[in-house]
Amino acid sequence: MNNTASDSHKKEEIIIRRAKPKDSPQIFQLLLDLAVFLKSGKDVVLTPEEFHDDLFCEPPKCQCVVATTAQESDTIIGYSLFYPVYSAWKGFSLYMEDLFVKPEHRRKGVGKLLWQKVTQIGLDMGCKGLRLTVENWNKTAKDMYTHHGCVDLTEALDEHPMYLNKAGMEKLVQEV
Repeated sequence: MNNTASDSHKKEEIIIRRAKPKDSPQIFQLLLDLAVFLKSGKDVVLTPEEFHDDLFCEPPKCQCVVATTAQESDTIIGYSLFYPVYSAWKGFSLYMEDLFVKPEHRRKGVGKLLWQKVTQIGLDMGCKGLRLTVENWNKTAKDMYTHHGCVDLTEALDEHPMYLNKAGMEKLVQEV
């Protein structure tokens, strides 16, 4: 699969590759930029060190692909963070946690290339599907995903994702 794209105006060649340990600070900054974009900047409690350790421990707790331009191969312009999940009904899948491209590089196919790379990794791993979440207000992203075949599970299956934070986890296991 070809994971490059060219912008018709600037002729930028986009390179999609697996993240390397030296990329961790740039990816973490993009993660913070994404949190601000999603109006959740104050919710980030993860430290850069924890993120690096989670991404590059053995086995890794998550994986990441990054986008660069051929002209500036050390500057990350986008990333996608993902990890394996399992459904008792559907089997092994990937969950794409984040997909983010710097604003000045949007609308050039970078996001789609990142998504395609994650999808190919999932297929190579034998996944039966790819899950992701889109904020209700992010119509552009939702339209892109549904255009390419994603199904809105809240609408189709009446499923609602739930989350229990660490304090809630600790409280639950201590209950009698």
